[in-house]
Amino acid sequence: MANEPASVVTKASLALVAIGRNEGLRLHACLKSALQSGLVDLVVYVDSGSTDGSVAMAQGMGCTVHALDMSRPFTAARARNEGFGLALQTLPDVRYVHFIDGDCELVSGWLPAALAFAEAHPQVAAVCGRRRERFPENSIYNQLCDIEWNTAVGEAKACGGDVLMRVEALQTVGGYRSGLIAGEEPELCVRLRAKGWRIWRLDQEMTMHDAAMLHFGQWWNRSKRAGFAFAHGAALHGAKPEQHWVREARSAWFWGLCLPCAMLCAGLLTKGWGMALFLVYPVQVLRIYHRNRSKQPVPGWHAFFLVLGKFPEAQGALRSLWQRVSGADAKLIEYK
Repeated sequence: MANEPASVVTKASLALVAIGRNEGLRLHACLKSALQSGLVDLVVYVDSGSTDGSVAMAQGMGCTVHALDMSRPFTAARARNEGFGLALQTLPDVRYVHFIDGDCELVSGWLPAALAFAEAHPQVAAVCGRRRERFPENSIYNQLCDIEWNTAVGEAKACGGDVLMRVEALQTVGGYRSGLIAGEEPELCVRLRAKGWRIWRLDQEMTMHDAAMLHFGQWWNRSKRAGFAFAHGAALHGAKPEQHWVREARSAWFWGLCLPCAMLCAGLLTKGWGMALFLVYPVQVLRIYHRNRSKQPVPGWHAFFLVLGKFPEAQGALRSLWQRVSGADAKLIEYK
């Protein structure tokens, strides 16, 4: 299958679902980019309790607005499902839906390229492209996000929150898993691929994202959320042949919890000498650095935060385990 989109775009019925809370000017840019594209037949904005006038702004721009019932547990998956449901009610014959986070802006040219590719490849359920961080220079954490989003071009296992979806495919699997607080997009893609659908990443600029991640605590919480997603995804789809996020979850458990506990025990038994085993962490940083130094713009920082991230990931994995054992409702892990 060619990566390049078809050169001719046929006008297809398209709805866009944006989700957000208190995104302000970022939301305005998001909705404006969809409305000015000339390809979107309906823009639905799903608001999760904004207090900054987002609802009035979206309505004033001509968007269809859906305010979530915040007495129920919120997840991005639930917001996307409810927005998708409203789009189907409004446009029963809609063929595609583009999901986007309210802090993202569509890049000019993305929608025609994505639609052309989807029209030319009916077995593809989801089409995504390159999401970029708008201000990578503002912090190392923003830059790490930009690196993370630079995924391989071609057939993929998963997409992110910004994606063009084929309505037929999304209906086949029943939409997103509404109760999942993190990792809902890859989990959806597992079920899509199990039904024979394919996921594709184009070599095309897709969206600009404003992470606004300027502090260490924000990065820690985002990494904790990733650990939750790894553990929960492995619990849901960890069996063969998929083994969804099993390796990532095992890595978080080993480096972030099991190994530190073993080292502490060794330290106690050897009157502190066993604590020298903690040197394995800087060795791991150096190993990753040498492996990726020609591939990453900031290989040293990238390696350092990959290793350090195992600790908040383990914290998130523990949280996932507790939720599954206790049956308690999961609470969001937010970083901004």
